[in-house]
Amino acid sequence: MPESAYGPTNNCIGIGNELLKRGHRVVFAAESSWRGKLAALGFEEALVDFAPPADEPEDAGAGDFWKEYIKAISPEFRKSTLEQAETVIRPIWEGAIDGAKYCEPELRRIIAEVNPDVIIEDNVVAFPALVTAGKPFVRMVSCNPLEVTGPGIAPAYSGLGRDDESAWEEYRAEYERTHKDLWEDFNAWVQEQGAPALPRLEFIHSGVHNIYVYPEELDYTDSRPLGEDWTRVDSAVRETESAVELPPHFLDGTKPLVYFSLGSLGGADVELMQRTVDILGTAGEYNFIVSKGPLHEEITLAENMWGAEFLPQTRIIPLVDLVITHGGNNTTTEALHFGKPMILLPLFWDQYDNAQRVHESGYGRRLDTYTCTPEELLGTISDLLGDTELLARCRAAGERIRAVDGLSAAATALENVAAFH
Repeated sequence: MPESAYGPTNNCIGIGNELLKRGHRVVFAAESSWRGKLAALGFEEALVDFAPPADEPEDAGAGDFWKEYIKAISPEFRKSTLEQAETVIRPIWEGAIDGAKYCEPELRRIIAEVNPDVIIEDNVVAFPALVTAGKPFVRMVSCNPLEVTGPGIAPAYSGLGRDDESAWEEYRAEYERTHKDLWEDFNAWVQEQGAPALPRLEFIHSGVHNIYVYPEELDYTDSRPLGEDWTRVDSAVRETESAVELPPHFLDGTKPLVYFSLGSLGGADVELMQRTVDILGTAGEYNFIVSKGPLHEEITLAENMWGAEFLPQTRIIPLVDLVITHGGNNTTTEALHFGKPMILLPLFWDQYDNAQRVHESGYGRRLDTYTCTPEELLGTISDLLGDTELLARCRAAGERIRAVDGLSAAATALENVAAFH
């Protein structure tokens, strides 16, 4: 059961595809806007609604809730992460909790009908039906692993670095102030459904085993070791996407090639997208591939650019020299999977944490998304592409990550859960 967003769903598709190859039956209890899209990939669909169907337009597509959410709340992304705790993070929790409460009866019915051997959730909130079914439950984390709390690491969603420890407690205090009542209400409801109590100020249970997607080069386990009930998957790249035909001169090697994407959600902020595109359009010494996002018709590209609404990202990243990203977990891990340096322009949620971690680990540069000047952005592109030591380190990381085969590691971990629990 993935969250109804492209990142977690694509992560589950990649791991699920590996399970299909091994002969297992894979059923997705995804949100109903994914209807038909998962069946086309060979999976069974047992979909759920997170809200009354009448509340959704008839032509709603996969992830449309989040697209509309971004359009409405994007002004809040200009605020600090401390301010976002109340104006961005809490509303996300509220929406996710409402969905969990709404779909609980239907989810119980689906589990009874499917009778699975293992239940896997890649989401951020608890669904009591998943942990009360008498089946082994696995939590999957496809966000930044700061969500796995512990001593010695910055608080999740803060974007604070390892050297910002003096600010950690201020953020934690604000997070508790803005979330304690919400957590208390949800924790009470979870227990009313027969599920165990939630850890303090956390919104999801751990499983009999847990899987998280993050490369070792960026991980926090040196400061916060994890137990044997956690499996790290360095990447979950799904290389089954269709090929893409780029303009021939983009691939002739005469100019560095840069990929720019703010993700399917960040792309809904047309003002930000166009501002960034306009800056990049002045750099004629580079060519840019632009993932334009859901409001693609409102974004005008420059002559040194090519793009589309959606792009097969895992086909494109291997071709480019640099990735400019919002710092979503999928793009971050995919960029390092293919050994590419990054410029990170975070917006919300764990994107700030990924941006900070890439920056402080030396695999790219974090910039202020809304206030970075043209000189800063273009100068950073030049600096990174001219840093031969950085480029070599990125290539080496990519070679190591691809060699360990994260999808296979995840599938094996799930098979072990089925065998031993």
